[in-house]
Amino acid sequence: LDVYFSVVLLLFIFSLYILLWEPSMLSRCTQGLTSVLLALKKCPMIRYQLSSDMSKRLAESVKQIITKEYELFDFRKTEVPPLLLILDRSDDAITPLLNQWTYQAMVHELLGLNNNRIDLSRVPGISKDLREVVLSAENDEFYANNLYLNFGEIGTNIKNLMEDFQKKRPKGQQKLESITDMKAFVDNYPQFKKMSGTVSKHVTVVGELSRLVSERQLMEVSEVEQELACQNDHSNAQQSVRRLLQNPRLSELDAVRLVMLYALRYERHSSSILPSDGRAEQERSMVQSVVEYGGKRVRGSDLITPTDAVAITKQFFKGLKGVENVYTQHQPLLHDTLDQLIKGRLRDGQFPYLGASSLRDRPQDILVFVIGGATYEEALTVYNLNRTTPGVRIVLGGSSIHNTKSFLEEVMLTTGHSTGGDRAHGSGRHGNRR
Repeated sequence: LDVYFSVVLLLFIFSLYILLWEPSMLSRCTQGLTSVLLALKKCPMIRYQLSSDMSKRLAESVKQIITKEYELFDFRKTEVPPLLLILDRSDDAITPLLNQWTYQAMVHELLGLNNNRIDLSRVPGISKDLREVVLSAENDEFYANNLYLNFGEIGTNIKNLMEDFQKKRPKGQQKLESITDMKAFVDNYPQFKKMSGTVSKHVTVVGELSRLVSERQLMEVSEVEQELACQNDHSNAQQSVRRLLQNPRLSELDAVRLVMLYALRYERHSSSILPSDGRAEQERSMVQSVVEYGGKRVRGSDLITPTDAVAITKQFFKGLKGVENVYTQHQPLLHDTLDQLIKGRLRDGQFPYLGASSLRDRPQDILVFVIGGATYEEALTVYNLNRTTPGVRIVLGGSSIHNTKSFLEEVMLTTGHSTGGDRAHGSGRHGNRR
């Protein structure tokens, strides 16, 4: 298993209640992590996020198993020991709330990925054989080559794929006058059938993504999201959010997401941006929840680093009509954390080692686990770091892979609020923090 080819997402399918750190859930998470360490033949040093009690408890639990089962973890020593870094999702609540513009991330955000499957049954005019499709990098060469590319590039590559298929597909009725002709037809037919299925699948998926981007005006929404995440201009941000909230085409999800991003960025002014209609009460509860989950009092780091007050640059790709992409400025907090770690500048005071030993040399094998779930934007970050940092191999894992909807459900559950029904429980992890 070449786990370092790009990035491996270690998905442990736990209940959302893992964030309560009930003993059974802590035990299950520990088992998942130690199983991965054994599979990768790693006995790591451990660092954890000091501001998160859950990170410390998980680190101690993993260390306890390694110590107890030391014979199982007696692997050949390397010059530089591997490192396990345990982080908490609440330290960066911004990243799961942002629209994404790479193929894999957009599919998960707008259509949903469940065990590599996409439900397209609600797509207008969808054919019966495309109501559910599979996107797997292991079995789909086009997807494997394009999952980290931006949406505009995907449009261009879809066009090229279609043109290539048009050139290669059989023209008219093929003559079958000899055994050789029949053999050639049988040999080629599966190839054409497979290519035809690939073209149909990706044209359908990209077409639906393009329709949703246009219908929900996501390019305009994304520009304001980036302004909130990366810039430091409260007056302009407030005007932009209010302008979008008055747009009747703005979906409820995009509206509440913008308000949450605003609340995380400008907590003192968050109440001033909420609408006064009937949705206000529910939205106030959701905004309160996300601030409880990832606000300034919870975060262990400065989440938002203001950049120069320069308008966000738009770059358009015209390879396929109707497909445009905005290059976003935002980089997840994980990028800075790993960059500092690789350069030997990650502060022990914020991310202490478990135990007396520390790593003096540049780390080579880094395993990152995010309690509360990782995102595909962070997977892209790890993929790029693996490509551009020779000698360093990073594996990213988390209790789940979030899009905005799943993240909001988790926020409401872990803070003791409910998005509907009686899914929420009164005790949340913040009670444990205290």
